[in-house]
Amino acid sequence: MGLAGIELRYLVDTISEQVQGYYISNIYGITKDSILFKLHHTEKSDLFMMVSTSGVWLTAVKIDQMEPNRLLKRLRSDLLRLKLKKIEQIGAERIAYFTFEGFGKEFVLVGEFFGDGNILLCSKEMKILALQHSIEVRHRKLSVGLEYVQPPNNGLDIFNILESDFDVLKTSDLVSAKWFGRTLGLPKKYVEGIFEIANIDPKKIGNLLTNDEITKIFETTKKVVSDVISGNHKPIIIRNEKTEILPIKLGKIEGEIVDVNSFIEGLDTVYTENIVTKGKSIQSSGSDKKIKEFQTQISEQEKAIQTVKDRSKNITNVANSLFEMVSSGILSIEDASAQKILANHNAKLTSEKGISLIIVQDEKIKIKTKSSLQSIASLLFNEAKKQSRAISSIEEIKSKTEKKLEKFQNKTESEQDIMLVTEIRKKSWYERYRWFYTTDGYLAIGGRDAASNSAVVRKHLVKNDKIFHADIFGSPFFIIKDAEHAPATSMDEVAHATVCFSRAWREGLYGVKAYWIHPEQVKKSAPSGEFLPKGSFTIEGQRNFINSKNLKLAVGIIQEEDGHALTCGPPETIKKNSICYAIIEPHGAEMVDTAKKVRIEFLKIHEEITKKISIDDFVRVMPSGKSQIKEVGVGDAQIENLTDDELD
Repeated sequence: MGLAGIELRYLVDTISEQVQGYYISNIYGITKDSILFKLHHTEKSDLFMMVSTSGVWLTAVKIDQMEPNRLLKRLRSDLLRLKLKKIEQIGAERIAYFTFEGFGKEFVLVGEFFGDGNILLCSKEMKILALQHSIEVRHRKLSVGLEYVQPPNNGLDIFNILESDFDVLKTSDLVSAKWFGRTLGLPKKYVEGIFEIANIDPKKIGNLLTNDEITKIFETTKKVVSDVISGNHKPIIIRNEKTEILPIKLGKIEGEIVDVNSFIEGLDTVYTENIVTKGKSIQSSGSDKKIKEFQTQISEQEKAIQTVKDRSKNITNVANSLFEMVSSGILSIEDASAQKILANHNAKLTSEKGISLIIVQDEKIKIKTKSSLQSIASLLFNEAKKQSRAISSIEEIKSKTEKKLEKFQNKTESEQDIMLVTEIRKKSWYERYRWFYTTDGYLAIGGRDAASNSAVVRKHLVKNDKIFHADIFGSPFFIIKDAEHAPATSMDEVAHATVCFSRAWREGLYGVKAYWIHPEQVKKSAPSGEFLPKGSFTIEGQRNFINSKNLKLAVGIIQEEDGHALTCGPPETIKKNSICYAIIEPHGAEMVDTAKKVRIEFLKIHEEITKKISIDDFVRVMPSGKSQIKEVGVGDAQIENLTDDELD
């Protein structure tokens, strides 16, 4: 299932309008054929744009990487932080150019959405810098270093057709639908639909069509094209033996029909399903391979255990045979009779580089031939015990491998779904910063870095707010909104958060104080002759200090108007406002590892809600530096929503 040229025109026009002023804040490789672009705007919600060999669309979900993408590293190197200047379709072809610019650079990403598809990164001059796969055919060659060449245009421009263009059809001996599809480059579903709407037999030979019939085909085609590219349509998803999305209903349709709000939304649903299905197949084959690896390891470990057991037993038998030699009057290991008895026990006496050895089942045991047989036997018994100890070690390794195998086999399909897809929720303006609600219901926002520190103060600090800063270099600015009459509890909580999100957390510095001031005390420009680094401000007048008792934060999921949001702040307020929480302290695991652990704990409490929140969001709310989880629980907001029966 691929895009039609007229569908691509609608997508390009619609997406172009929505992405104005956005730049690339991250790029994710989903599959070898699909790349997800995170688009950021300083004043609007983030957008996620999928560019795949199947097409381009805005998506409401984020899919985890399922296989390596060869373009990802190069795209991140060249395109991150660049603005998406424009998207354009090349004529009526299923080709789109995405132009990125910034920092004196310009690149063009080419998406070819026909055949097997292709994605290419080109310079401003259209020199190919990287591509998904090279092509060498009669009419063009694509590889790194060459100039990008479009495929030859074989048909009419469907966006500018005239009725006179159909004059050729009047003299054609081809089936009319076949001529139509070849000449206009429309997929079969559109060809059949147009003939169905026009009520004309698509199998009729072209030169047998009447002038009225050709006019009707032309007018129907113009209307279908216009309705698709203008957005004057009611898209549907059709589910039968395959699932597809259509911007308009085309003739007779068989199967389950589902109405969708927009063509892009339907495209997101259908194409994302295809990517996820492919991903599960990739993941399943990867799981099967991993399971086989574990099974092979266990088999090899069992063989090793048996081999060592046999060797230990054989060495013990040889040792016992030496006592039998003594009983029969043999006194030396070098005696010919001794050599014969050793051979009967699959052992032999040999010498290598002047060193005497007894070899038992490929195990070489160093001995002194002049020693008594009793001494040599004791040496062999010790070697047998050593082999037995090795069995315990191998059995321990085998037990660990069996546990890994069991854990892998018990991984449920729902766990795979959690790993694959997370819903992208439209976030409130304050979620681009650090934020939380105090126990008294006041909104507090803080900077994440120098840029957001500056934005918090310059864009959001107003008359009745109060602004906080820790008494340490490397502190964010926090603002408590509408705080003219904020109680001490809220003031203490914001002061506490300001300290915890400062350098004090990363370095484990206890006893750091924070202070608050009024908005008019903040001067946004440096004194004459001085320079202020980005994110810094001059503060005048009295500072009101507040002690921070400890370094503790809590990560929690809270109910918002349009769903659930993840936040981090002082434990008391997070516990009060959240449905589940995790209290953290400095030291322990790296930020990403702790974020993963918190997400796993939340999945145990609220799987359906948590799986919609990406691991990136968990990492984003964490304080910089190492952290450790001290407590996990159900928040007060969850308890308040429980019925009496549930509480019982």
